Amino acid sequence: MVSNSARKKYLHEPKPGYVYVRKSGRYLGRIKAPPGTPEFDREYWEILNGRTYAAKTSWSALITSYRASDRWLKLKPATRATYERVLTYIEEKNGRKDMTRLQRRDVIAAQEANLQRPKFANDIPAIMSVLCEHAIDLGWISANPAKGVRKKPIPEERQRPHVPWTDEAVAKFRAEANPRALLIFEIGRGSVQRPADWVDFNWGDYDGQNLRLRQNKTGKALVLPCDEYLRAALQREIDRLGAFPHPSRPILLSEHGNRLTKSGMGQIMRKERKRLGLMLHDQHALRYRGVMELAWAGCDDDEIMSYSGHETKEMVIKYAGLARQIMRARSAAEKRRLWASA
Repeated sequence: MVSNSARKKYLHEPKPGYVYVRKSGRYLGRIKAPPGTPEFDREYWEILNGRTYAAKTSWSALITSYRASDRWLKLKPATRATYERVLTYIEEKNGRKDMTRLQRRDVIAAQEANLQRPKFANDIPAIMSVLCEHAIDLGWISANPAKGVRKKPIPEERQRPHVPWTDEAVAKFRAEANPRALLIFEIGRGSVQRPADWVDFNWGDYDGQNLRLRQNKTGKALVLPCDEYLRAALQREIDRLGAFPHPSRPILLSEHGNRLTKSGMGQIMRKERKRLGLMLHDQHALRYRGVMELAWAGCDDDEIMSYSGHETKEMVIKYAGLARQIMRARSAAEKRRLWASA
């Protein structure tokens, strides 16, 4: 938290520990010194007065310009979150350096330095390429050294597919999970949405029967009828609070009363899955469990897509097809049992 430095007018802290100077919607630079120290004050005034950057064409200056451009403004929130991680990394490593000196080998070196995080490593050249395109628009460079850098293959052990929750796993979690994890579970399974969307639900999005949202990834607006399990989970939370919460209050809160973050939610669910011996089934797989339940209920692919918000049928067909195979196999097994007992 910014604490006693919070009186400074142009401070902005998008997440704990990352304090920026932002004026008129533009990011001028990040303050790295601890809040409340003389170094913090010095960095603040240097950034505000434009004396921080070693070069007018520094990476920090480019990122500031990019954040004010339509390239940034048109990004969906989920995409912005991915970009932010790379932008923060670039600023920390090279903020004051002249970006016009960038060479292709530098991009590859940054990628290879992060191979322990394969997705992040591959995000670096992709987002640096976007920044370079913006630098071309500004007239800083004439060619894009990050364009076309080959993606590094993700190790096979990290390509584990999401395993849909089985009936047994669902029953165990409902019977033994703690209340907060169970609320997350039912929101994920019942809404059939991506985990990034679960933390965005406010109580004003719930009318007692339906949840409303605009998907982070697609921007699509959806109205989602809640099934009995999700309604019951929400009612338990209302009963715990003693009254229907204020419409602007998030449904999922952290221990400190703030909106639960996606990573914080992941930690809660990982801890509970580990305690219950359910590590095979991750939280994203609850979306696929929801798809399967809709298929078991007899919904066709288009009906499922209207609920899940999938833009293509590929993933719907994958998990709905699995559900239908299980349903047909159970029917076949019952017919065989009746035949054997005849």
